[in-house]
Amino acid sequence: MNNFSLPSRQVHLDFHTSEHIAGIGARFSRRQFQQALKLGHVNSITVFAKCHHGWSYYSTKVGRRHPHLKFDLLGEQIRACHAIGVRAPIYMTVGWSARDAATHPDWVVRDAQGNPVQANLDPKAKPGDKRPVCSWTFLCPSGGYRDLIVRQTAEICRRYDVDGIFYDINATHATCYCRNCLAGMKKEGFNPRHEPDARAYNRQMWKRFMAACREVILTPHPAATVFFNGTAHLYGDDFHAMNTHFELEDLPTMWGGYNKFPIRSRKFARQSKPTLAMSGKFHTVWGEFGGFKHPDALHYETASMIAFGARCSIGDQLHPSGEMDLETYRWLGQAYGYVKQIEAYGLDGQPASNLGLWLSGSQPHDEGLANILLEGQQDFEVVLPGSGLSRYATVIVPGAACLDETSANALNAFARKGGSLVVFGEGALNREKHRFLLEVGADYLGPARYENDYLVVGPGLRAGLVSSPFLCYSGALRTRLRGATALAAIREPYFNRTYARYCSHQNTPYRLTDAAHPGILKKGSVLFFAHALDALYAVHGARLHRDLVLNGLRLMHRRPTLSVEMPSCGRVSLVHQPRQNRYVAHVLYAPALQRGRCQVIEDLVPLRNVPITLRVPEKIRRVRLVPQNRPLPLKRRGGQAEVVVPEFRCHQAVVFEYA
Repeated sequence: MNNFSLPSRQVHLDFHTSEHIAGIGARFSRRQFQQALKLGHVNSITVFAKCHHGWSYYSTKVGRRHPHLKFDLLGEQIRACHAIGVRAPIYMTVGWSARDAATHPDWVVRDAQGNPVQANLDPKAKPGDKRPVCSWTFLCPSGGYRDLIVRQTAEICRRYDVDGIFYDINATHATCYCRNCLAGMKKEGFNPRHEPDARAYNRQMWKRFMAACREVILTPHPAATVFFNGTAHLYGDDFHAMNTHFELEDLPTMWGGYNKFPIRSRKFARQSKPTLAMSGKFHTVWGEFGGFKHPDALHYETASMIAFGARCSIGDQLHPSGEMDLETYRWLGQAYGYVKQIEAYGLDGQPASNLGLWLSGSQPHDEGLANILLEGQQDFEVVLPGSGLSRYATVIVPGAACLDETSANALNAFARKGGSLVVFGEGALNREKHRFLLEVGADYLGPARYENDYLVVGPGLRAGLVSSPFLCYSGALRTRLRGATALAAIREPYFNRTYARYCSHQNTPYRLTDAAHPGILKKGSVLFFAHALDALYAVHGARLHRDLVLNGLRLMHRRPTLSVEMPSCGRVSLVHQPRQNRYVAHVLYAPALQRGRCQVIEDLVPLRNVPITLRVPEKIRRVRLVPQNRPLPLKRRGGQAEVVVPEFRCHQAVVFEYA
């Protein structure tokens, strides 16, 4: 890993600028640029070498400078940053470059039929037709286009004191059948008509491209950062080794909401590289000039980033004139001013929960379950493949068939040694979905007979629920008990809804007798939900389903590392910082509202008298609030530390110090 320090308060300054606009950079002022950074408490800003239009913003001999730029804008920005101690990584586009796509059709990504691969472009559109948002042609970094990027990278590394390079739009397609890729596949023995071969070659081609760029950068600038945007997904790690750090581009206003970031942060927190979380200052997403996110939302988002152990990056877009918008940086400064006070209490630690979430690889199941945990203030970690389970008291397996024999054996052994397992639906099955791999105390009989059914929950899990049968929007797996105890029954409908047989507007009502197969069963330290309530919650959001899962979790996970009581919009994160002999519990509260097509945060109402319980092996000697540095009365009971936060607004760090 490189010897670098990743700054904590960054801006990603977009500058995709049309050739149809004159006066590019004409109003750039080093002093005004620096003024904006100081107002925003910014310690790193990504500046542009080459944009999606294909233009460069310095006097390049490899690429093509923007036709209306008269000076070295990139160099001026870098020098302005370095003069005030601000880092300035450099942006390079890869996958989208309009000029290169137009002048070199042979560089364009092609599908198996030889057609260009494009985003939101109509090949039949007329010049005067309205162009959709985010509409570009994809390029393949092979052949001449690869050479261009590598040579331009080398040119930049010769000319400037490079802090890092951010490459955008990478590994966007699993396959490419352009002329260069077809020739490469043939030369190296891959069959382009066999999709797994085409995928394997595509991964190899991208890795070689990335490795070439890394070498060109890190040889002269060994402390530089290198990141290939598009390679830090929740699933898959093919390209992780190519990055010096990870940047998680989660724009909560429109890309999945405010629950998208926490589960991704939990996965990357266990990597050996630092993580940078990315949101935006705009109301919607990238490319929005004049859009503003209120400081309250920026305050919550950046505090959340620190709480979940990530550095902060906020996206902005520079006006073609080169003049910074000072209002943006005044608002950002409110958020980053707070981050300066709390960042030492969230960064460079490790998550410390004893609840593990197994990733299934199915987004509805994984995110649905994460949403339930977040809304129930159940702090969790993501279980990485091949990692040990001994650190956890409880592991949750989502409802998608995802286990192989090795993983199932490890989970069964974990449960036999006293660890708790909470398992949903097909998560207990082998990947072929014909037998149980996990020891849930039942035999697998088959999938549901009906498209939906109903749960009747027994008294052991009924707290806060109803005793009546309640609807599940898909049916439960059918099982026969073999040593387990049923905790909930199934009521099947009279029939599936068809044109021949139907009842009322939606689903068919339930029968008046229980089905032979149970809905929830327990054997020892294993709790099995026959429904995929995780995916159902992701799609339908029924509170009954969420509260039932939380009741089951409380039954099995009796001594969580951290316990907090807040409303469902409350979020918790526990960080262990052993070098400082402390744990830090972060609590957040900011209800997100759906307004039009965006989620917004508007009402930062205070919460009062929030109880927090910490259960760790160390003896806690002192508790204080940060950033107030105010002590809290500490009660020790049964090996646990208990405090009550009298009041907080948006975010509060609670520091538990031990000897």
